[in-house]
Amino acid sequence: MRHFGHIPATVRKGLFYKEPSEFGADAPAGLLSVALGATLYSPATRPRLADDVLKQSARGVVSMVLCLEDSIDDADVAGAEENLVRQFVDLATRGGDVPLLFIRVREPGQIPDLVGRLGDTARLLSGFVLPKFTEERGGAFLDALSGAGSAVGREFYAMPVLESPELLHLETRAETLAGIARIVDKYRDRILALRLGVTDFCSAYGLRRSPDMTAYDVKIVAHVIADVVNVLGRSDGTGFTITGPVWEYFPRQERMFKPQLRRSPFQEVRADELRTTLIEHDLDGLLREIELDRANGLLGKTCIHPSHVLPVHALSVVSHEEFSDAQDILRPERGGGGVLRSVYTNKMNEVKPHRAWAERTLRRAEAFGVAREDAGFVELLTAGLAG
Repeated sequence: MRHFGHIPATVRKGLFYKEPSEFGADAPAGLLSVALGATLYSPATRPRLADDVLKQSARGVVSMVLCLEDSIDDADVAGAEENLVRQFVDLATRGGDVPLLFIRVREPGQIPDLVGRLGDTARLLSGFVLPKFTEERGGAFLDALSGAGSAVGREFYAMPVLESPELLHLETRAETLAGIARIVDKYRDRILALRLGVTDFCSAYGLRRSPDMTAYDVKIVAHVIADVVNVLGRSDGTGFTITGPVWEYFPRQERMFKPQLRRSPFQEVRADELRTTLIEHDLDGLLREIELDRANGLLGKTCIHPSHVLPVHALSVVSHEEFSDAQDILRPERGGGGVLRSVYTNKMNEVKPHRAWAERTLRRAEAFGVAREDAGFVELLTAGLAG
């Protein structure tokens, strides 16, 4: 699979200076963690789940979570598990490529139980999403994950969700973060990414952001995100990929604030209709939040609606300017440091302080590609929607 692989090769050639790399579920974890992109969640109760997975794959989705936790009623768990087993058999029978598939469980015991019931079709499964993750709860989940992998002769990835009240509350946050850091470091080779449960954070205080606001406008949430990145997202080799919070909105809502999308980039390619569509579906706020995610050290995003996937991927593509700066900073002859004028002659590139940013940018370029000089997110969105 590859990002933007659902659009014709001739169109990709016109959009990308460097096309996204192809990858599979057996690719190195470093690439997979960056390439997750927009991870689309779906309740495991859906009766045509196999059809949904294949349909979304054909539309450019590369990672999905099939949820047995908060998205379904407590009374539906047993039926949802049975449905998952049937749907995996359906997917295996049809053959072909599927996205990276993860199951979000409720309790550790579900992991070995489901792997056993899936049998040979567990080969389609990349791993599990672990809810309410703390050091105390996480050990049992990760032990169950390792045991299930050993039983079938393969390994599964874990994506812990950081959403517990202990992490949110100021008096327990530092201790909770330190504990999470210890347990994920112990199982480092199995941790694909850490996910943020911002909806649970807001729930603890009876809050809910409007479609005109991002997670970073809710200060108590922004502070938690900053602390999580501070402890678990460092670029010194100890950090992990941390994904952006879910965007909850997709229907049109009455607006209190003016749209956040500038007209100019859309007018340049005569895409006013696309701009209007994004605004009507409250996706201008999503675009702003994606930009703030990356500025704050997050990569990828939890998504609960297919319309969110393409904006996440389009804004994950590395611009030609970013790529040029990153390559220049990482040239072997720059090893001694120094300050450079950027290739685009519009900024300072300081070699040593910007090195980690440059390395991260080139990893993103491998997964999502590098846009041509004259191609931006509007062109990518337009081509993706047409594809």
